[in-house]
Amino acid sequence: MENSQTMTVEEKKTEPAKFLTGAQAIMQCLVENNVKTIFGYPGGAIMPTYDALYDYQDRIKHILVRHEQGAGHAAQGYARMTGRAGVAMVTSGPGATNLMTPIADALLDSTPMVCLVGQVKANLLGTDAFQECDIIGMSMPVTKWNFQITDPNEIPEAMAKAFYIAESGRPGPVLLDITRTAQADLMTIPFEYKPCTEIVSYRPRLTPKQEQVEAAAKLINAAQKPYIFAGHGIIISNAQQEFDDFVRKTDIPVATTLLGMSALPSDHPNYIGWLGMHGNYGANVLTDEADLIIAIGMRFDDRVTGDLSKFIKQAKVVHIDIDPAEINKNVFADAPVIGDAKQVLKALLPLVKERKHETWKAEFKKYDEAEFEKITKRDVFHDGDKIRMGEAVTMLSNKTKGEAVTVTDVGQHQMVTNRYYQYNTWNSLVTSGGAGTMGFALPAAFGAKVGAPDREVIAIIGDGGFQMTLQELGTIAQSGLPVKIIILNNNFLGMVRQWQQLFFEKRYSFVELQNPDFITIAKGFGIAGHTVSDRANLSDSLDTLLASDKPYLLEIICEKEENVFPMVPAGASVSAIRLE
Repeated sequence: MENSQTMTVEEKKTEPAKFLTGAQAIMQCLVENNVKTIFGYPGGAIMPTYDALYDYQDRIKHILVRHEQGAGHAAQGYARMTGRAGVAMVTSGPGATNLMTPIADALLDSTPMVCLVGQVKANLLGTDAFQECDIIGMSMPVTKWNFQITDPNEIPEAMAKAFYIAESGRPGPVLLDITRTAQADLMTIPFEYKPCTEIVSYRPRLTPKQEQVEAAAKLINAAQKPYIFAGHGIIISNAQQEFDDFVRKTDIPVATTLLGMSALPSDHPNYIGWLGMHGNYGANVLTDEADLIIAIGMRFDDRVTGDLSKFIKQAKVVHIDIDPAEINKNVFADAPVIGDAKQVLKALLPLVKERKHETWKAEFKKYDEAEFEKITKRDVFHDGDKIRMGEAVTMLSNKTKGEAVTVTDVGQHQMVTNRYYQYNTWNSLVTSGGAGTMGFALPAAFGAKVGAPDREVIAIIGDGGFQMTLQELGTIAQSGLPVKIIILNNNFLGMVRQWQQLFFEKRYSFVELQNPDFITIAKGFGIAGHTVSDRANLSDSLDTLLASDKPYLLEIICEKEENVFPMVPAGASVSAIRLE
């Protein structure tokens, strides 16, 4: 018989109906959604689906991680690079609960992810059977949608909804809890997959209302000191050209949030740095002098706002976001615009006037000079004996011309990377923002490399965070993908130690680490690497790392009690940012 794609209508009518098992239906749904990669870990309750996957290896690549948390973070990294939902597949009980941290992380950072989780047989639900847990109840607060499947006939519709919900509107994680019964049983109706394009109770607004756009344009055109806060939503909506056109026409200074970094190249004439607790000096202080804040695809997180009672009280606010729940949640919006950032910017562009704000932009440069003298000189151009994190990241940035994808963990190294890596390529930072998940970077870097194999992907990790998911070295080694790994090692939980030094009278409570030999561990997994502690050898060491066509680990021994500044003390106004 001819391939079904070339069949006539009459031939299709006579084609035998496809009665698939639930597990086969899951695989076919993944193919229909153009899923090429799954990150997963098998087990009893998901075994029928893994058995079906055996026959789909020519269409779907499965990557065996070393821990279910690694599957979730790898799926996140993949999604952040591709814009498509990353897929993680695990078994029930501890397999499911190990996925909870990546799911929570993905929800806060608006990362599309579809999690396929095995469950005990339907007749055993509620009996405390082996490896049963109520993952629907547990995951409800941290998923965009979840659903338990007990009947194989439910699978096509549930899978279609899962991908639609995960990828549309404000992206996020979706979880399907699939009983072993639903996987193993034969469907009683022929398999048919219909993509989901709308749900009655869920209709994200992509195109903004014209009256909202006009109200925003009116405020923008009237402002004398407008200021753009650029968030992750700009990158998610792929609004690179629209954002650049808008900024160049209006000539408004731009600061990014943590996840908004690389929305503009670092050398863009309107880019003035990044906001937040360890952001740039002028970018924070001058929020108090702006007369209009234009927040695009960001949610006014507390790490950006500091003390909300003192935050931008002098300014009008235009808040552009696809999620109406974010409007007026933390900061009142004088002109809210609900819609996809790309669509909103397209609508705004013809309505805003061409302006020049040279005097206003020059004010930021004054603060840059003070920051350079007080901080950057010490971090990058010092003459001490020890390697500082800032000089290592600056050197890496220069050697890669700001074109690599950096995947950072959480802590001092994360803030230093954001300060000193000069992002010159769109969508080049993958990090854990809202959840602040230590252990994120290693598996997320692997997932990012799978999603963007032609880009240089470099994981930058602290010695503490590295030890949380270092088993994923095995995943990287087995794949052979040339993920580059840098450990900035100061033998401390550095960010906690910094806070204890500054705000807890140097009472260093359980923050010093007795670390293992990271290079020996890497070699045990089959990954080459070396340690550098001499500043004179740093440049050559980075060259060795970057030249490798295989995975490579470089451990950089850094100054032990280095602090990251600027810094806004917790609960303080952003204008109270400290340089030392």
